[in-house]
Amino acid sequence: MAPKKVIVTCAVTGSVHTPSMSPYLPVTPDQIATDAIAAAEAGASILHLHARDPKDGRPTADPDVFMQFLPRIKQSTDAVINITTGGSSLMELDERLAAPLRAEPEMCSLNMGSMNFALFPALERERDWQHAWEPELLEATRSTIFRNTFADMEAIIACLSEGCGTRFEFECYDVGHLYSLAHFRDRGLVSGPLFIQFVLGVLGGIGADADNLTHMKRTADKLFGDDYRFSVLAAGRHQMPLLSIAAAMGGNVRVGLEDSLYDGRELARSNADQVRRIRTVIDALSLEVATPAEAREMLQLKGGDRVAF
Repeated sequence: MAPKKVIVTCAVTGSVHTPSMSPYLPVTPDQIATDAIAAAEAGASILHLHARDPKDGRPTADPDVFMQFLPRIKQSTDAVINITTGGSSLMELDERLAAPLRAEPEMCSLNMGSMNFALFPALERERDWQHAWEPELLEATRSTIFRNTFADMEAIIACLSEGCGTRFEFECYDVGHLYSLAHFRDRGLVSGPLFIQFVLGVLGGIGADADNLTHMKRTADKLFGDDYRFSVLAAGRHQMPLLSIAAAMGGNVRVGLEDSLYDGRELARSNADQVRRIRTVIDALSLEVATPAEAREMLQLKGGDRVAF
């Protein structure tokens, strides 16, 4: 029997970590492109991308910033490009959709419910902030809700799935999000194979431990049978232990500096560091990393020739 193929997603930069938390976090379009290409060369099947204002590293949904790195990444690698529809809890839905609607990518993330998305505990650790917006953004998560109502999710599905042929990485931060996804499936708004990202360890969502991972998997099996593929994202220090369990369970994995700044006990110097680290785990389990072409086939994506960048 041929080894099972594992899809490795790399989340290159996001709204969770700020520039002051790691000198290695890619911020400018050039840095994001360089880091993403290196991650793909290290073996990432999918690249999950946010954008940042090149002046100060602030998370941005500006499609003009996305367009400074998307074409370069596409020209340099065959990896599947997956653009966020999340951005941050401080962005309006129209802002969050601007870049995906311009780019019409093969994949987008879709958060499956409104939630408390708490980043403010990061303020407890003393550090020298580079920009005033950094502690302000973290503190704002104490009193804001990351909004993803049913109406919001319906709008995202209508615009991107029906309008652009984009498929989704369904980000499920808790068990209830799986039931929300089943609701959309039952209404015929989404169809399999569903690519479900179990997100563990974000304060406000399900905790990062093996029992919760198996509970999410058991619930998804009950709801979706064999019409889905699951991947696991675990925040911070939980990343590699839970991803190792996920791969052993037959799942896929997501690494990247959006989710954890570390490679072992040290700061990861690049996203490629984390891709190489998880590849050693996958290899030790007698599994193989899926190529981008294999990931496209597994997830029934439209192909890189049908995007708008």
